[in-house]
Amino acid sequence: MHLKNQVEWTLHCCVLLAFLPPDKYLSTKDLAEFHGVPKEYLSKALQGLSQASLVLATLGPQGGYRLAKLPEDISFLDIVEAVEGKMSTFNCSDIRLNNPCLTRRTKLTKPCGIARVMWEADEAWRSHLRSVYLSDVISGMQVELPADLLEKSATWINNHT
Repeated sequence: MHLKNQVEWTLHCCVLLAFLPPDKYLSTKDLAEFHGVPKEYLSKALQGLSQASLVLATLGPQGGYRLAKLPEDISFLDIVEAVEGKMSTFNCSDIRLNNPCLTRRTKLTKPCGIARVMWEADEAWRSHLRSVYLSDVISGMQVELPADLLEKSATWINNHT
């Protein structure tokens, strides 16, 4: 499985947006600058978050993005699906039907074992992402990151809102 870069970018952006003061927004330009990613590609991913009602967007000189929900109400799966879509990570093309030994009378009505295993793995992955919230990562960051980095980041955010 290979997720788009935008998934990582939007996860990081959502964490950053969680630290915004009330009623403040960060622009796509600022989010892209903070994370060192291309603004144009980030913009498309942020639009996906907006369409999924995970972020609020506003236009104008003070415009940008902010979370539409509390961090404890936004799961990683919400963000991944807003960027990637809700389709399974495994697409069964049923190549077993190419078997030269099959006859017209052979009826294969159930999904093959390989597809079932891959769909179960996809559901396990989604289940885990469904159980992890932005607030979980934020709590970990506050313990793992140096206090001066958190303080400098907060200052940067305040200077750009």
